[in-house]
Amino acid sequence: MSSQALSKESLPKQSPSKRTPSAPRSPMAAPRSFLWSRRIFLTLLTGFVLLPVYVMLSSSLKPLQDVSGKFRWVPSGLTIRPYIDIWSTVPLAKYFVNSLIVAGAATVFSVVIAIFAAYGVSRYRFRGKRLFTVTVLSTQMFPGILFLLPLFLIYVNIGNTTGIALFGSRIGLILTYLTFSLPFSIWMLIGYFESVPRDLDEAAMVDGCGPLGALFRIVVPAAVPGIVAVAVYAFMTAWGEVLFASVMTNDTTRTLAVGLKGYATQNDVYWNQVMAASLVVSIPVVAGFLLLQRYLVAGLTAGAVK
Repeated sequence: MSSQALSKESLPKQSPSKRTPSAPRSPMAAPRSFLWSRRIFLTLLTGFVLLPVYVMLSSSLKPLQDVSGKFRWVPSGLTIRPYIDIWSTVPLAKYFVNSLIVAGAATVFSVVIAIFAAYGVSRYRFRGKRLFTVTVLSTQMFPGILFLLPLFLIYVNIGNTTGIALFGSRIGLILTYLTFSLPFSIWMLIGYFESVPRDLDEAAMVDGCGPLGALFRIVVPAAVPGIVAVAVYAFMTAWGEVLFASVMTNDTTRTLAVGLKGYATQNDVYWNQVMAASLVVSIPVVAGFLLLQRYLVAGLTAGAVK
């Protein structure tokens, strides 16, 4: 016999039915019932969230007679005509521009003012500091409708006294949005700025930077996630606001959130165009969220810890 045959015969034979035992589960691992329950719950939650989106998308691709009739989960025919008609049924492009200007300006002013205010509160001591912080935070406790009539009267009186037309203008709507986005922005950025060590500010001032130099070279770069979170909050609040926009605007300065009601007439409601316009209106917010998701999640997580 050859050496290879002897070596093969000398090896112990293993039964084909026996398998290598799997590694034991860690005692800290979650039970399998919990894992399957979580998967089922997340699947149901995902379906619950995506179901309205599917209804909107399918309805926006149907003719009006199909949308007005009995709802069908599978459309019998698809058309992109509603996405073309939404621009002519109502002046959607003008409303889109108004919303971009108002929401963008409100976001920029909220972030800029909040940066300076939060830096002053977090770095300097002054009389009434605690009262200022509590007052800023307490403004979020009141409903928006409580400020609607006072702001309306203030804008009308300013227009009658000085001739500055705040009521029915974009500037007046921007100032209105600042009243409830700016306090939250200040309160949120105070926590981020306080998390940045003051030794870095002192080191920057020793190197020749002033207070503004330390702010923009040290504090602001360290608080980018918080600033992005504040900007997204201010933009989303102004973009989808309906209460103040329905009162403080006219046909020229109307925004998207209010302009969507133009698809409902006395005779009929263009449901397919409403759904198509709603999806088009959501594009800027969804795109901005996807682009800034990394900073937004980091900012909200850090803010919760701090």
